[in-house]
Amino acid sequence: MSKRGKEIGAWGEGIAADWLAERGCEVIARNVRTPYGEIDIVAQQGNVTIFVEVKTRTSDSMGLPEISVTPRKQQHMLASAEHYAAEHEIDHWQIDVIAIEGKPGAKPLITRFENAI
Repeated sequence: MSKRGKEIGAWGEGIAADWLAERGCEVIARNVRTPYGEIDIVAQQGNVTIFVEVKTRTSDSMGLPEISVTPRKQQHMLASAEHYAAEHEIDHWQIDVIAIEGKPGAKPLITRFENAI
């Protein structure tokens, strides 16, 4: 991934973490590495742990952000979440996708897909 792509990704993850916090979620961790991939955000809402994949796009030239969550990516997300949940003895969890459309300096469009996997 290019330096610009990493910067946009980090910006989107920050927007998503703030957005979740504004809605009553406690952000537990960010950029958690597992043997199966990275979990962008781990959050808690009530008794449910939420594993969040964030996808950010600055234009619609390549389609909506959420279309980049391919079946292969979904498998990695599920394996990563299962690994983290087992390590931390978490019984109630879900995987969400948050799609961010926009650019730094402008108000982004944020869409949350709950229980996406």
